[in-house]
Amino acid sequence: MIEKTMFIEDIVREYPEIIAPLAEAGLACVKCGEPLWGTLEELAARKRIPNLDEIIENLNQRLTVNHA
Repeated sequence: MIEKTMFIEDIVREYPEIIAPLAEAGLACVKCGEPLWGTLEELAARKRIPNLDEIIENLNQRLTVNHA
């Protein structure tokens, strides 16, 4: 389960299938060459993404479907 306080590198390591959906949501973390450190919440703040909770809910739904 993804939480906003998780470090980006932990999310990428544990859930590599989430990299593309993160980028689609405006939270590019690997593909654009940004550094991997920091939390998902910090990345959203830097990118000025206001709907992080909604994005996380969607990502967790994808994980539930993929790991069912």
